[in-house]
Amino acid sequence: MMLLETTFTFASIALIVCAVILLILFLYLVPVGLWFQALVSGVHTSLIQLMFMRFRKVPPSVIVNNMINATKAGLKLSQNELEAHYLAGGNVGNVVQALISANKANMNLDFRTATAIDLAGRDVLKAVQTSVNPKVIDTPPVAAVAKDGIQLIAKARVTVRTNIKQLVGGASEETILARVGEGIVSSIGSALSHKEVLENPDSISKLVLSKGLDSGTAFEILSIDIADIDVGKNIGAQLQMDQANADKNIAQAKAEERRAMAVASEQEMKAKAQEARAKVIEAEAEVPKAMAEAFRSGNLGIMDYYRMKNIQADTDMRESISKPATAKATPAKPTPEK
Repeated sequence: MMLLETTFTFASIALIVCAVILLILFLYLVPVGLWFQALVSGVHTSLIQLMFMRFRKVPPSVIVNNMINATKAGLKLSQNELEAHYLAGGNVGNVVQALISANKANMNLDFRTATAIDLAGRDVLKAVQTSVNPKVIDTPPVAAVAKDGIQLIAKARVTVRTNIKQLVGGASEETILARVGEGIVSSIGSALSHKEVLENPDSISKLVLSKGLDSGTAFEILSIDIADIDVGKNIGAQLQMDQANADKNIAQAKAEERRAMAVASEQEMKAKAQEARAKVIEAEAEVPKAMAEAFRSGNLGIMDYYRMKNIQADTDMRESISKPATAKATPAKPTPEK
């Protein structure tokens, strides 16, 4: 009897546990509470559709809650479109919030454009908020040189708002900053003097705005304000100094080249002179041989030889007389008397 009662007790507990598990599984597959919430909120859906969402691996709460938000905001969204966007990897809640914000701000943003922006990797809700509330971007310091050679360092603040139509495929903030920096450099570089830029900094803003720098970007430039301008280095004077140093180095190199060529030419002339002197000495060494040969052959007589020696002695005397005295006789020191 006790065994039967124990067996009956275990069977009852097992049945209760199975019933609880089946109830939890049923409530998970068929979210009755979520269906009732959608029903009282004016969103028409069925329990079967909610159950099939589980099999499609789509959280029913995400779809139903966003449909409730859209319906309360006056938007009509399709359940299939929200499911398709979720399965494509999109952020359903972000898209719905962006559509609600755009509708309240009277912006022309449809569901297809919003999902395309979201799937492109951009934050569609932030884009709508930036379009309603413009964003201020601070540019990094931009250095430019006026025509008088003075460097100016300018900082600007660019006020932009999102261009929804060009958000997909449009350039980002980095392109805006690069184009504004290029415009600032061009504006300062075209000024005749840096004083003109310091007196009228708004001339930079007007010139940059007139170039249409926001074309092809995801933003629309509303204003460009010059926040600060500092005077930098005298680039013109520095360049002139560098050019003068370069010219000096070139002149020194050319002078060294000419000096080396002159030294080489002098060495060459000395070598030629030594070679000529050697030839003269060699020729003088041949004179006695020629004279001896002339004596032996009878072409030169004794009287001719003495006459030649007299002429040579006379020539040497004339040369010694014509040369100035190289040293003067020093007077003898007087001997002291004893």
